[in-house]
Amino acid sequence: MDTWDARVDAVWGDVALTDAERIERIDDLARERPDADARALFERAGARDSAGLEAEAEVLYREALAAGLDDEHRPQAVIQLASTLRNLGRIDEAVEMLRRERDRGGAFQDAASAFYALALVSQGDARAGAAVALEALAPHLPRYTRSVSAYARELTGPPR
Repeated sequence: MDTWDARVDAVWGDVALTDAERIERIDDLARERPDADARALFERAGARDSAGLEAEAEVLYREALAAGLDDEHRPQAVIQLASTLRNLGRIDEAVEMLRRERDRGGAFQDAASAFYALALVSQGDARAGAAVALEALAPHLPRYTRSVSAYARELTGPPR
């Protein structure tokens, strides 16, 4: 079955492509969709983001979000946009965006937490970043969940 999603996945999975080739192929696929199609905009943003073209990616991520992404792609776009903003030096905006996304919960909560932790470190709050990362990790540990959760809470308290 040759679906649009499968062809997009194939482009992302092709490690032999250069950044420019990936952008070109994603743009070709995006042209198959209607103008202002949220998914097409999201994929175009991701291709540019992956190539280090953050300023171009930011515009496309915002357009994709405004166009209305589905529940699978919306949190990915928020996380990727926030990461792009962090790379562009707009750390406070990234921190707030990631905090809200993490607090929404859902399938991408741990991913949002990972990027939130990075943004907090970039903001100069390594303790809070470590706490967020440990909070996200704790439920996945085969043992020590309660201890790691307690240590994460300790990190958010006053410095010792």
